[in-house]
Amino acid sequence: MKAQVFFLSLTLAVILPLHAQSSPTAASYYDQGRAAMVREDWYAAAEALLECVRLNPAHAEGTAALAECYYELGEFDQALTWVRKARTLARGSMPLANLEATTLIALGQLDAAQVILTGILKQEPYNREALFAEAELDVARGRVGEAVARYQREERRFPDDRRLLLSLALVRCSLGDFENARPYIERALLQHREDYRVYYYAAYIEAKAGRFPQAIGYAEQALGLRPGHKPSRALLAGLWYRSGRFEEAARLADQAIADNRSDISAWYLKGMAAINMGRITEAMKILAEASGIDPNDEFVRSALEDLLIGNTGMEDPQRGRWAIWHFNRARDYRSRNLRDQALFEYRRGLRLNPYAKDRREYAELLRLAGYPARYLEELRFLRDNEQGTSELAINDAIEAYDALLADALYRRWDADPVEIAKRHWKVAVFSIASGGAFYHADAGAVGSAYVRDLLSHDRNIAAPNLDLKQPSFSAAFRTAREAGADYFLIVTVSENERDLSLKGELFVGRTGSPAASFYTYRTGDDRLRNASRGLTDQLSAALPFRAELVQRRSSQGLIDKGRADGVKAETEYDVVKKGQPFVRNEGIGLDYSPGDVVGKLRIERADEEVAMGILARQGFFDRIGIGDEIILQNEKPADKPPDTMADPELRSLLRSLR
Repeated sequence: MKAQVFFLSLTLAVILPLHAQSSPTAASYYDQGRAAMVREDWYAAAEALLECVRLNPAHAEGTAALAECYYELGEFDQALTWVRKARTLARGSMPLANLEATTLIALGQLDAAQVILTGILKQEPYNREALFAEAELDVARGRVGEAVARYQREERRFPDDRRLLLSLALVRCSLGDFENARPYIERALLQHREDYRVYYYAAYIEAKAGRFPQAIGYAEQALGLRPGHKPSRALLAGLWYRSGRFEEAARLADQAIADNRSDISAWYLKGMAAINMGRITEAMKILAEASGIDPNDEFVRSALEDLLIGNTGMEDPQRGRWAIWHFNRARDYRSRNLRDQALFEYRRGLRLNPYAKDRREYAELLRLAGYPARYLEELRFLRDNEQGTSELAINDAIEAYDALLADALYRRWDADPVEIAKRHWKVAVFSIASGGAFYHADAGAVGSAYVRDLLSHDRNIAAPNLDLKQPSFSAAFRTAREAGADYFLIVTVSENERDLSLKGELFVGRTGSPAASFYTYRTGDDRLRNASRGLTDQLSAALPFRAELVQRRSSQGLIDKGRADGVKAETEYDVVKKGQPFVRNEGIGLDYSPGDVVGKLRIERADEEVAMGILARQGFFDRIGIGDEIILQNEKPADKPPDTMADPELRSLLRSLR
């Protein structure tokens, strides 16, 4: 018996230490996580650290490291959850306070971040991480100049600091100050020759300056120092694309897809490269597959839809399949009483498939929005193209609304709204090829296409069908001038994985002089759509009201704009001699001499598409004639937007410098 007990004790003495060695501890998982973080393998690091905190929920270092991993992965909500847990375990930790502040900045909670940073700097006035975070906060608030000043103060204390030099180069670059950005990047390259990250940012800055050969060289050096560095590879692929080397761009995109099949920007780049190589059918397949991976990527879907519209017939079943997605979204918005969003989606769907039966739902929405004349037009289109779900129902509705509109102004004046309607402003929309964004190739061209499509539904603005992608400003100016455009709008896109900003610079078509600038910033889903709508709304509001006197009966006059165009009773307009108003040489507005004003028009009744008012002549003789212009100059200019706005691309790059 004693022998058996001795044998059992000896066996346990051997087995238990082996079992302990075979069961990893929280500390061992933490070590694995930290090793993966050094390799920048954030997924592996997060996996190991999750095991660490599962085994030991009070492991402060593991919890803090996990927060940092989620931050690097761009999962800022998760990062905030974990950093707050870490702060309860390590109270008074300044690095964790800084991490929470930068995470809040990334989430757009700027005031909350400011409170934390103020507390840190009160205790430690020269805390460098807090000072960097304050500069990021300046950038997030659109105060890039203040960020430059903050960085420069620190740079005098730490002249060789890699992060400071790169930050200064990036913010200078974002302001278009490439010459003053270059010395900082050159110093960083001189002081940190073996750091692949410096070459990556140098490539980015050279690309923004339009120096593609130098940018390609730096990107290749970054990959030479760190093979497989995904941001450098993505940047190089975009540079090949923008340099016209589409095969090389597609090859690098294929490598990115092989590493991560969900890399939408790589799929998109591959599809755009195929388009430029003339492989239209292949491009459609690529973009369709990409849209299947992420149906909400607006750039992928928009590029595919433009491809279908330009290369397939209206009866092509592919158009119908892709239009259904928009119609389903329209019905969802309609069920939630989001009328404007529903109208947008119906229009995008009908753009693809004009003969869809869903047009009946679109017509009904116009009726509910208070546009009976437009509703009647849609019903007639449905009847004429045999799309009505019930021909009898369509005819009954047409008859009913014909009777309802019997007293409409256009009937009383015997004027067909479709025939007399004119678009009195001609605005060409472009993007500049050299100003492309880096997350989606040709993002500017896609954004300008979105803006132009939205303008097609503005009753007073005509956006001519010109090449959206222009090689330079001078080419855009020449194209707009030759087309007789009043203005041309150059659209620039800046984006990262979560945020997007659109900038629209408006120039006078005749002179090329600056007219105005418009900015929009959106985050979350549908950000391209919402930013484009914001930009077009700003443009439409900035242009003076312009109409035409189409009929006259003694002292009464009928104009070709109505309630849908903002015409209201009791509003008084200038009546200006036909052909005399001209677009100002600079800025927005119309110029004409006091002698060209032949009268005034005070609106008595505004219907949906036309309006009637009382004419009053100017001077002794009645010089008012058909075709004269009806003008209302803006009483005050639109609020001037800030000179700079939060640049999503810059914010993303500064975050990656941590």
